[in-house]
Amino acid sequence: MALQIVLNIIIAVMWTFLSESYTISAFISGYLVGILLLLVLQRFIPDAFYMRRVLKAFSLIVLFFKELILSNIAVVKLAYSPKLTIEPGIFAFPTELKSNWEITMLANLITLTPGTLSVAVSEDNSKIFVHAMHLTDAEESIQSIKDTFEKAIMEVTR
Repeated sequence: MALQIVLNIIIAVMWTFLSESYTISAFISGYLVGILLLLVLQRFIPDAFYMRRVLKAFSLIVLFFKELILSNIAVVKLAYSPKLTIEPGIFAFPTELKSNWEITMLANLITLTPGTLSVAVSEDNSKIFVHAMHLTDAEESIQSIKDTFEKAIMEVTR
């Protein structure tokens, strides 16, 4: 992936020099031409096309903001309800992520989402302990995190 990014930047710089227009728009157009060249020639490059990961990272950011808004609404509903009926709890989230970077990213996304907090990570990095402000069903919460954040992180990093 790093090789493709370097190649794309080299193509953009060469495009800028060959067009004799040393502006940011010439560089951006060269970068776009480089993306097209790498897309056409991707079967000759050993790694997968890097823009797929960029798009997956963008979709992870969009997913986080969607979950952030939905959980904010849920927390506001709980906070402003006339009768406070929350059931806080801690559950162990078994993760399939292996690297420290992936686990840290997941723990931070869980913590940044209102109503949940990553408390600890097990010694073998197989579980993240999560405190939920309103925990009705632990299995449902585990499946929700697996289907959203964990899946999106694996798409970006693998």
